Amino acid sequence: MIKQYLLRSLMFVPAHNERLLNSAIRSDADVLLLDIEDSVQPKENKQIARNNILSYVKDGKFKGRVLFPRVNDRESGELLKDVYQLTVEGVDGFMFSKCEKGEDIYFFGQLLEIIEREKGYPVGTFKIIPLIETTGAVVNIQDICNACSDRVIAVAFGSEDFLNDLEVRHDRPEGQNIFTARAQIAIGAKSCGVVPIDTIHSNVHDLEDLEKNLVLAKKLGFEGMLILNPKELPLCHQYFSPSKEDLDWANEIVEIANESLKSGKGVAIKNNTFVGPPWVKLANKMLKKQEMIDNKLK
Repeated sequence: MIKQYLLRSLMFVPAHNERLLNSAIRSDADVLLLDIEDSVQPKENKQIARNNILSYVKDGKFKGRVLFPRVNDRESGELLKDVYQLTVEGVDGFMFSKCEKGEDIYFFGQLLEIIEREKGYPVGTFKIIPLIETTGAVVNIQDICNACSDRVIAVAFGSEDFLNDLEVRHDRPEGQNIFTARAQIAIGAKSCGVVPIDTIHSNVHDLEDLEKNLVLAKKLGFEGMLILNPKELPLCHQYFSPSKEDLDWANEIVEIANESLKSGKGVAIKNNTFVGPPWVKLANKMLKKQEMIDNKLK
């Protein structure tokens, strides 16, 4: 059974920049995406980024944090160096960039397995979060989610590269030209039991617009968001955490369902409405997420 991760916020951090790494350590982001890809330029800085990650892990600076370095794509010439050097204790897995189809994730999973066997880690130790950045990847979302089911814990939407592939400019703030892709990714991921993560909000200073996007993201079924700046975290956590009303409802649903089972009625009723298994499943998911949040805060 795959370990469950709290994935409300996944924050990008350029791993060659120690000032930003130190800032990220002080943040309460659920996951740190230690970037070795797009934000790490020129190419010479990529080894500096790898060295920083290894040094910070070894020194215990990331203790208790969930780490998913974003590695370079398979055509870059950097991927093997990224993965071989960073498959170490303290790293949970990797964000895999620019995957197009399930074959790309299968390839990456096989690469991880070879390295795990060589280094003596149990097969499946390192998880994968594919980054969906192209029109092809959106169309192939289920194939990508199912390609390596023991490793893929989430998929994340990279809207900037997607729009470049679509050959359109972002219609901010409406976001109509990414709406369909967002919906497809969320539905496709959920159909495979994989957590969907929404795209970045590029204007990190416009918290009002961020909130509008979070409202929509939650309605679409996303469970978390890619983050660029720590100032986005409070709103992100607010919207991707169960509210007090959610928890009150969930506890009541579970209580009603349990009482129904104990009494042998087989049918649970709330406010003259049938409480079916989908309600009970949703209630239990909400309570489980809150338990994970509470454990993080301890």
